[in-house]
Amino acid sequence: MKRSRNRLAGIGAAALASLAAFAPIGAAPAAAAPDWAATSSVTRDGAHVLGNPQADTRLITFVSYTCPHCARFEGESDMPLRAAYVQPGTLALEVRHIIRDPIDMTAVLLAECGPASRFWGNHRAIFAAQDDWMATARATTPEQRQRWSTGTLANRFKAISADLRFYELMQQRGYSRTQVDQCLSDPARVDKFANQSQADGQTYKVQGTPSFVLNGKLLDQVHTWAGLKQALDTRMN
Repeated sequence: MKRSRNRLAGIGAAALASLAAFAPIGAAPAAAAPDWAATSSVTRDGAHVLGNPQADTRLITFVSYTCPHCARFEGESDMPLRAAYVQPGTLALEVRHIIRDPIDMTAVLLAECGPASRFWGNHRAIFAAQDDWMATARATTPEQRQRWSTGTLANRFKAISADLRFYELMQQRGYSRTQVDQCLSDPARVDKFANQSQADGQTYKVQGTPSFVLNGKLLDQVHTWAGLKQALDTRMN
């Protein structure tokens, strides 16, 4: 009986060793969730999109860089929009420009300067500094403003950038003056952004900024973060 027990024990030990050889060393790590708040893309007509491009909800924001209501909206909405709506992958945020004057066009050219991956940082930086450069604009002399509307388009945008200290703003973003001048000197880009702004305004019947289109429908009389948040929560909850 003793020999039998020893034999069984040996068989049991061998079986356990055999099973251990096939046991997983460790559970495979779970795939990391996409960082949708850091995921950007560009539409066929050049609009910038943040978030899951296949999200069920798509929000288009129409903004003008010289619009104080737009700057307020950006300041109030940026973090909560990204954290609560974009990051989970349930909403894609799209930005389209409404260009009202030469300062707007200059700001658009700067926001769009460089690769598409730089847009969102440029966009936020320009709006964050709006109080400063708009105050500077109001304090400019007639002689300065005259330079904004005479000469070549490139020289006009360079004059605006110098007078409103856009060069300094873009330097803080890592751009050299030469790079900024290149972005201000492309007439094809000026035409593209001007035409797209006009087409978007007509297509979506935008009457003012900021305005919002939610899943293809213009939100009537909604021009603030509080109003937009209510519309989003009604749509998504």
